[in-house]
Amino acid sequence: MQIINSIIHMQALAIAPEREGRRIAFVPTMGYLHEGHASLLREGRKRGDVLVLSIFVNPIQFGKNEDLDSYPRDMDRDFQIAEACGVDIVFIPTAAEMYPNGFQTGVTVRDIALPLCGAIRPRHFDGVATVVTKLFNIVRPDVALFGCKDYQQLAVIRRMTVDLNMPVEIAGMPIVREADGLAMSSRNANLSPVERQSALCLFRAIKTAREQFAAGERSVAVLARETRAIIEQESAAVIDYVEFRDGLLLHEQDVVDSNTLLALAVKIGQTRLIDNTVLGEEL
Repeated sequence: MQIINSIIHMQALAIAPEREGRRIAFVPTMGYLHEGHASLLREGRKRGDVLVLSIFVNPIQFGKNEDLDSYPRDMDRDFQIAEACGVDIVFIPTAAEMYPNGFQTGVTVRDIALPLCGAIRPRHFDGVATVVTKLFNIVRPDVALFGCKDYQQLAVIRRMTVDLNMPVEIAGMPIVREADGLAMSSRNANLSPVERQSALCLFRAIKTAREQFAAGERSVAVLARETRAIIEQESAAVIDYVEFRDGLLLHEQDVVDSNTLLALAVKIGQTRLIDNTVLGEEL
């Protein structure tokens, strides 16, 4: 497993497989890897001849008073997980090289980036779209794998890839959950034991909405009220949003169907967690 810090070196390594007709599979991350990331890497190992992992905590997708400085990091553990999953190259650029003095170019995906997390975190998805574009230009992947837990992020990247004619297949992979249902996230490490239990309200809310949908309920107003009520039972939980949206373009809906996305963002103490489900898909 090679560990690369230089953009020029990574680009040179990426060109060789391309010329030889080998496929590059790519998993971009911000590190502090867990089983969710490992599932992407294992799938990437199947889909590519060369598997590249990037670890970069992207400063331009964090707003003021967000958790850039406290974002969890454990590079030694990341390397162990990467090696166990068969990663060929770990790319770890510096912020100074990714965004040198004078940097002023960005990528904006408009409508699909505006609701949900985009409404709470202005310009967050500009930072995501910009860094992913840069990483695609550096790594030159044939397929890039992303988790569906960050559903809006995945939708933004898919839209960007289509709109800008990027020759990259975007693969969205299922949410990986703990045994008790909590969606795996690097931010879970910031939860105290008590907060960890409180965080289960997100999964309880998702299960309740899915059960009501399966029983025939189709009203967004009813489903949203019942979903919020589950979360509000937890004193440590503060809701950013509970929304039912079209699963493709994230448009608002009054009536749900099997393709409807239920998206949640909830603060448990100081930790902001997101989760989602598509009502007609298996959980």
